[in-house]
Amino acid sequence: MALIDIGVNLAHDSYDADRDAVIARAHAAGVVQMLITGSTLASTHSALALARAHPLRLFATAGVHPHHALELTAQRAAELEELARQPEVVAVGECGLDYFRDFSPRDAQRQAFHRQLELAAAVGKPVFLHQRDAHGDFAAILREHGAPRRGVAHCFTGSGEELTCYLQLGLAIGITGWICDERRGAHLAALMPQIPAERLLLETDAPYLLPRDLKPRPASRRNEPAYLRQVAAAVARARGESLEALARSSSAAARALFGLPEPREGG
Repeated sequence: MALIDIGVNLAHDSYDADRDAVIARAHAAGVVQMLITGSTLASTHSALALARAHPLRLFATAGVHPHHALELTAQRAAELEELARQPEVVAVGECGLDYFRDFSPRDAQRQAFHRQLELAAAVGKPVFLHQRDAHGDFAAILREHGAPRRGVAHCFTGSGEELTCYLQLGLAIGITGWICDERRGAHLAALMPQIPAERLLLETDAPYLLPRDLKPRPASRRNEPAYLRQVAAAVARARGESLEALARSSSAAARALFGLPEPREGG
């Protein structure tokens, strides 16, 4: 059984002491490929370096998260474009809107989102999307740039209405360990059968969102891609299908969206 983690923050400093071991544990757990999320220009550079160090197994996204929207000036947009054009980069983002934290002014978030959607169109790559408490503006901006759109609604935690909207916009749906949290993710289980198999992707968003039902839980509470199987098991149960069937369909969907090659045997 082979899984693909389409969203892991492997450049995060919590992995600095044991990053190679984290990669090895993921591979041993059946996670054969991973997308390393770029959320700033600096983390995009780091993600690209990791992808180059692990060809055919690790890939990168190139983007600026809405929390860091002020970073994406007109001058630095050229740097991001150069990064996005690299062959190891398979998507533009993490980009979008976050009105929950508002770490960047909303007008700056919208401007950065527009710029990255334009960049994705220019380089011909899908978008890796973030949205929190900003659904109306988020959907409107996506429509402005044309739908259907190649991309994934990363870490989907929304309502049935939001799910329907994103599917109509042409997006794939990324499901994380949020579904394993009975306190705030129980509603997601009922939505899982509504997602077409070819649009359903799996991700850990590690080191965040450690699956709450993982036993035993690590003392550090740090999530890592080896735990993607826990997410997959919860999704498979909610869809009434086998873990093996979900692994096949979600991996095929990830390869189709991001243009991933087959992994090396034993690599």
